[in-house]
Amino acid sequence: MKVTVVGAGAVGASCAEYIAIKDFASEVVVLDIKEGLAEGKAMDLMQTASLNGFDTKITGTTGDYSKTAGSDIAVITSGIPRKPGMTREELIGINAGIVKDVATNLVKHSPDVILIVVSNPMDTMTYLAHKVAGLPEHRIIGMGGALDSARFKYRLAEALEAPISDVDGMVIGGHSDTGMLPLTRLATRNSVPVSEFLSAERLEQVKEDTKVGGATLTKLLGTSAWYAPGAAVSALVQAIACDQKKMFPCSVKLNGEYGLEDICIGAPVLIGRNGIEKIVEIELDEQEKQKLSESAEGVRKTNALLEA
Repeated sequence: MKVTVVGAGAVGASCAEYIAIKDFASEVVVLDIKEGLAEGKAMDLMQTASLNGFDTKITGTTGDYSKTAGSDIAVITSGIPRKPGMTREELIGINAGIVKDVATNLVKHSPDVILIVVSNPMDTMTYLAHKVAGLPEHRIIGMGGALDSARFKYRLAEALEAPISDVDGMVIGGHSDTGMLPLTRLATRNSVPVSEFLSAERLEQVKEDTKVGGATLTKLLGTSAWYAPGAAVSALVQAIACDQKKMFPCSVKLNGEYGLEDICIGAPVLIGRNGIEKIVEIELDEQEKQKLSESAEGVRKTNALLEA
C-alpha cells in the first residue's frame, strides 16, 4: 500500500507521521515544492521508526511526481491559508490553481488513485478535484467532516465530563464556521441521547464551540491546527487501506441525496477499499434540513468563485 501526501507543512507532516506509526502502509511519499522540505521531514520521521516501532518507508521529494507513481491513496494538503487583507476570491484563486495542478499530476502518475482533499476551502476544492481529476466520484473524498466530528466529540465529552470513548456524534454540512451542522439531536453517550445529561442551553454552547473550533485554535496558535487534521486524514487513509467500511462524515459529491445535486458537502459515508462505498442518508428533522440547505447555499456561492 503506497500513500502520497502532497504538502510537507504541519498538516502534511502530521498525516505522514500518523499513517507511518499505524504501520499499515508499505510506503509514504511526501512531496512539496519547497526545496528540501519534504526530504527533511521524511528523514526526520524515518529517524523515529526504531523508537516508535514502525516499518513504513517514508521518502520525500521536491516536486517530482514520478516518485508518487503507483500510489493507492493520495492526500492533498497543499495550498495557502488566508492572510490578513486577502479576499476570499484571492484565496480561492490561488488554491484552486494549486489543487488543479496537484490533482492532475497525481492522476497522471497514479490513474487508480483515491484522492483525499484537505486544502481549503475544502468543499470547493473537493468539487474542483471532481472537475479536473477525471476519476470516478467514489474515489474523491473531502476530509472536513471527519475533523469537525472529532472536535464535536471533544466538546461533548468536555460538557459531559465523560471519557471521550463514551461519546458519539457527527457533524454534517459545509466545512466552515457558518456551514457546519453538529447533530446534537443524534449525539449519544453510550447510546443514551446526550440531551438526557445536558440542558438545551449547554448543548447549544457545545454546537457553537464546535463550529468555531478551527478559528479558536488559529487564535490560540497563531496558525491553523495540525494534530487533529493529520489524525483525521490518517483515519480515512486507514479505513481505505484496511477496507474497514467505517462511517465518517466526509465532503462527498451528492446526486440527489439529501435533496442536493452537483455539490460536494459533508454527509455520512462508508469508507472502504473503493473509497466511498456508500452515502448514508439519515433522517433529518425540519430544522436540520433547513440548516443543511442554508449550508449548501453557502458552499454554492463559494463554488461560483471558481468561475470568477
